[in-house]
Amino acid sequence: MKYSVTEKDAGKLLLTYLKGTLGLSRAEIIALKKREGGILLNGSPVTVRAVLSAGDELLLDRCDREEELNECLVKRELPLSFLYEDDDLIAVNKPAGMPTHPSHGHFDDTLANGLAYVFSQKGIPFVFRAVNRLDRDTSGVVLVAKNRGAAFRMAEQIAGKKIDKRYLAVAEGRIFSPFTVTAPIKRQQESIILRTVCRAGEGQEAETEFFPLGQRENFTLLEAHPLTGRTHQIRVHLASVGHPLCGDTLYGGGTLRIGRQALHCRSLTFSLPAGERITVTAPLPEDMKALAVMAGYSENEPKGNE
Repeated sequence: MKYSVTEKDAGKLLLTYLKGTLGLSRAEIIALKKREGGILLNGSPVTVRAVLSAGDELLLDRCDREEELNECLVKRELPLSFLYEDDDLIAVNKPAGMPTHPSHGHFDDTLANGLAYVFSQKGIPFVFRAVNRLDRDTSGVVLVAKNRGAAFRMAEQIAGKKIDKRYLAVAEGRIFSPFTVTAPIKRQQESIILRTVCRAGEGQEAETEFFPLGQRENFTLLEAHPLTGRTHQIRVHLASVGHPLCGDTLYGGGTLRIGRQALHCRSLTFSLPAGERITVTAPLPEDMKALAVMAGYSENEPKGNE
């Protein structure tokens, strides 16, 4: 990846530029230093003690090596809709029915397989590093890091609760006021898949904010804002208060006009290395849109505490 040094960064040590301006982690800088041709300034190898001048051309070899690749990841052309891409990140609008990554029974029909195919067509080595994951039948934004450094930085944002995730959900029952569910979640005994709320100390802490956006008959459109990232968190929290997701047969929801759990990751907000906050938004798929519109949903109305 090529970077041009501007007047603003002239006079800085290369190490300062790598850490401060580009936001590279210590681990990635060490990896670049060890890699032959990993850091080139105006075409020549340099140390991180080099002093930069305006107009310098910096070339960093941040690509994954063939030996680092997921060798068993099958490359398969799949219908993918892209929402955002830069040198470090790519965001996809994952459709319902597509797993995020391979698992038993799903070796070649996942988002990871589809992205592996896309990058192979470009001749770019690819390692699947999902920043967030969605259940197979949950649609919406999935953010993927394109290199190790980006994955590390995004992991830091997740740990610091600096990635804001917003979902649209259709729940059974009529809800008129915002509410928050704060309840630990653990795996149900003797089940690999099912989760349940539990007493403090028995599971992982979990908290979700919910904001009603509209009601119709016996269902409510909600914006869900998970403050933690536990498996099935939104689904389990809604079921625990008697309002399971429509279509979520795993947690007690009916099949009201939709053949899967009515959950869509509408947006992710996160920081780029330079500090800029951006929001990536995924449009509603047709099955979710039909329910949302019936409940009075408008794309332009304010959501939650945004």
